Amino acid sequence: MVVDTFVDVFGTNPLVHGLVGGVFIALLNVFGAALIFVVRDPSQRALDGALGFAAGVMLAASFTSLIVPGIELTEVVVPGVEATGFLQPVPVLAGVLLGTLFLDRADMLVPHAHYLLTGERRADAADPTGSLPVDDARLASVVLFILAITLHNMPEGLAVGVGFGSGRVGEALALMLAIGIQNIPEGLAVSIAAVNAGLDRRLYAAVAGIRAGVVEIPLAVFGAVAVTLAAPILPYAMGFAAGAMLFVISDEIVPETHLRGNERVATLGTMVGVVVMLYLDVALAA
Repeated sequence: MVVDTFVDVFGTNPLVHGLVGGVFIALLNVFGAALIFVVRDPSQRALDGALGFAAGVMLAASFTSLIVPGIELTEVVVPGVEATGFLQPVPVLAGVLLGTLFLDRADMLVPHAHYLLTGERRADAADPTGSLPVDDARLASVVLFILAITLHNMPEGLAVGVGFGSGRVGEALALMLAIGIQNIPEGLAVSIAAVNAGLDRRLYAAVAGIRAGVVEIPLAVFGAVAVTLAAPILPYAMGFAAGAMLFVISDEIVPETHLRGNERVATLGTMVGVVVMLYLDVALAA
């Protein structure tokens, strides 16, 4: 029913679907960011629970809307691969590893989200001192904040585009809704981080809208176009998007929600997120 309505309204062109998906998740990102005007000082406990929910949604979506469908599609779009064959999962799993490696290398160029979300500096292999790369700490935190959040939004836009490019509209809609929903608490969290870094609330609302649109919409369209024009890369692209999202979950979201004694709330939020995504996937794919 929902899938038929979507197709009736927007047609059957995967490029248009990718554009619609990108606009949708970008708008919900902006909506979450704009909540800073209403929810001015949320508790850390509530914030960790909301981020845990976002992690659960992304975790389930990585498997139900990207990895598993990608493996199923491999026999159709990759020449020489047979169903149930030994090589069938290889393209998707290779994509997962590539997505993980890309985020790992790219993450070296920007600070971990820990500093951006908490204002605390954390030493790591890339920066043993935990210091900022420029003298003006306030300016550096704002610039690095924008870079880091932009980097971590990239897999979401790409995943939505690749999902629609696969032609499985029901699963793509579930992925679009799930990522859009998790963009709300994520948008609020990064708004709070931006304010803590020194940005004015009104200024950040404008920055959030531009950043979300500039990053997520083009990547959604790119993902849809790429897999439509070059069908054999579809399993690799789906795996890449899943690997990138799984990296963000494991490397950033989960560790940050377990730093301040709110592990149980964050874990419960994660489980609720998994349940919501599983329900959306089954309901919309039916």
